[in-house]
Amino acid sequence: MARRRLSKSNPNADNITRPFAASASNAPTPVDADGSAIEDDLPSWLHDGLPLPSMIVLDLDYTLWDFYSDIAVATPIRSVPGTNYAKVSDRNGEKFELYPDAPHILRLLTSLKPDIRLGVASKSPVGDLCRELLKLMRLPPADPPADSNKKAAEKGSKTIDVFDAGLEIYEGSKLRHFEVLGRRTGIAFEDMLFFDDEPPNRVVETLGVTMRLVSDGLSWKEFEEGIMQWRANKGLV
Repeated sequence: MARRRLSKSNPNADNITRPFAASASNAPTPVDADGSAIEDDLPSWLHDGLPLPSMIVLDLDYTLWDFYSDIAVATPIRSVPGTNYAKVSDRNGEKFELYPDAPHILRLLTSLKPDIRLGVASKSPVGDLCRELLKLMRLPPADPPADSNKKAAEKGSKTIDVFDAGLEIYEGSKLRHFEVLGRRTGIAFEDMLFFDDEPPNRVVETLGVTMRLVSDGLSWKEFEEGIMQWRANKGLV
């Protein structure tokens, strides 16, 4: 059986995971199971009139998913039917997926493009495998599928496709990862927000990047606190 790091129980029981749909105005609107809008459930940071980072960057292992990509996964891998293609299984039958809130956070952030770009900065030594995982893991559909296109919509979009700023997945200092992301996008380090689970990676703060240290993966609570931390560093709150 694949070795996994034990996670702390999430004390934030009030953080309800909900799907989001993009409205015609490009403002994200949450939808309930029946497709009705839930205006009151919009995150407060989304409509409080304060600026947001120009780029959100995510680590992978124990930030976007709860396993070590170079240890836990035995290739080949494939999508798991009956899970909306959100899960992947490996040669040993072990199943892998994103942290519960992560797909919905990513879906919401895609509705904010091009104002917010998304990137990956990971030290995993198995970059090709990570890319394959991100290709096979699907995000929930943005809108309730029409019957005529239900089968295609159920698959959702590939997680890898949301990372329009690029995927920097290789060993070495994350200073290098961010220098590459900065050169590629032209976005200032001070306008980047990074989520990672390892304290030594705070070295990127010497560049001006805001790093949010997560203890139990990417969640709505961690994401909101990251936004607040970035705003505080910018002197906005």
